[in-house]
Amino acid sequence: MSTSTGAVLDAPALWPAQAHVPSVVGRQLVIERGEGSYIVTADGRRLFDGTAGLWHANIGHSRPELAEAAAEQMRRLETYHIFGRFVNDQALTLADRLSALSPIPDSKVILNSGGSDAIDVACKLARRHWQREGRLDKRVILSRQFAYHGLHAFGTSIAGLDFNREGYGGESLVPETARIPLHDLDATIELIAEIGADRIAAVVTEPIQGTGGVHPPQEGYLRRLADICEANDILLILDEVITGFGRTGTMFAAERFGVTPDLLTFAKGVTSGYAPLGGVLVGARIWQPFYRDDADTPIFRHGATYAGHATACAVAMRNLDVLEQEALLPRVKDLESQMVDGLDALAARNPSVREVRVCGFLGGVSLVDTVDAVRVADALIDVGFVSRPLRGNTLQLSPPFITTDDELRDYIDAIDATVTAEAQ
Repeated sequence: MSTSTGAVLDAPALWPAQAHVPSVVGRQLVIERGEGSYIVTADGRRLFDGTAGLWHANIGHSRPELAEAAAEQMRRLETYHIFGRFVNDQALTLADRLSALSPIPDSKVILNSGGSDAIDVACKLARRHWQREGRLDKRVILSRQFAYHGLHAFGTSIAGLDFNREGYGGESLVPETARIPLHDLDATIELIAEIGADRIAAVVTEPIQGTGGVHPPQEGYLRRLADICEANDILLILDEVITGFGRTGTMFAAERFGVTPDLLTFAKGVTSGYAPLGGVLVGARIWQPFYRDDADTPIFRHGATYAGHATACAVAMRNLDVLEQEALLPRVKDLESQMVDGLDALAARNPSVREVRVCGFLGGVSLVDTVDAVRVADALIDVGFVSRPLRGNTLQLSPPFITTDDELRDYIDAIDATVTAEAQ
C-alpha cells in the first residue's frame, strides 16, 4: 500500500475500477499484450491468465481472425444505430443466430454494450411487462444473497454483496428490491409470502454465482426456483453474463440445469471480450404484446447509441464460429473433469484449503481464515499466474477454453505451493 499522500494524488489520470485507490497506486500491472492463454505486462512478465480477464477471454487473447473480422467490418461500416426504421445488417444477422442458440424458444434479442446494460434492460422490461398487463403493484425485483449483477443503477440496487449497495443515500438506488437466501428455497417461499407475490415482478439469479465466491446451484435448485416463480406468476431472469457461451460446457447454463427463463442476460463470452457487447434474450410471453399490429400496441423505450454496434456484432459472429469450429464446448467438459480432480486432490492434501467448488470450467478455492486470498493472489502473480480474490476468502479459477492439460495442472500446483507458503 502506498504511504505517500503525494504519490496517491500524483497517480495516473485513469481512475482504477473497483479499487481502494491508495492500495493499488504504484502497484498496477500494465498489460501490454496477450498471447493465447497468457498476458504480458509492460515490464515483460508473462502471466497465465487464470481468470480469462474478467471471466470473458474464452477463446484466448489476440486471435488474428477476430481482429480481421473487426477490420473487415470497419472498412465497410463501423456501425449504424438500430433506432426506429434503421438497422444494420450485422445486428440482424447476429440476433437471428443468437435466437437460434437461445434456450428460450422463439426469443427476441435486445442488444447493448455489456452485462450491466443487459441487467438494467431486463429489470426495466420485467417491470414494464407487469405495468402493461395492468398489474401495477408488481414492481419488486428479488435477487440472491451474495449476487453480483453489474454496477449500473439496477445492478447496484439488486446486488447481494452489501458493499456494492452502500454509500448512495439509501438501501437501494432503485426502490423495491429485496434479497433471497443463497440456497434456502423454503425461506425464499416465506419471503415471497411476506412481500406478497402480487408485488413481485421478477427474480434475478446467476446460474452459478461468480463474484460472490463461485457458488454452483445445489442439485435441483434452479428447477425448483423456476417452479416457484411460475406458481407465483413471477418472471425468472437468468444472468448468464459469465456462464453464457460455453463456460458450463453447454452454450447456456440454462440448458445444463434444465430451466427455461423468461429473460436471459448475456455479455462477456458472446465476443470473448474482443468487443463490448451484451444483451437480453426475451421470451414470447414478454415480447409478443409489443409486436402486435394494433393501434394500441405499446413501445418499450430501450436503446443506446451503440446497441447493435455493427463491428461488435461482426466480432461476435466470428467468436461463435471459433467456438463451433474448434469444438470448445466439449473441451470445456473435459477441462471441468480435470479441474474437479485437481482441486479435489488439492483440498485433500492442503489443510489451508477449506473447500473447493467447481461447475463447468469455473472453480473456487476457499481458504481458511488464517490465509489471506488477497495475499495469495498477489504471490501467484510473482510466480507467473493470475487468480482473483473473491468474497469468502476464495480464489477464482476460470481460464480460457484453450487451456492445455499441462497449463491447468501447473496452475493448480502453483496455487497449492503459494497457499502453503502463505500459511507458514
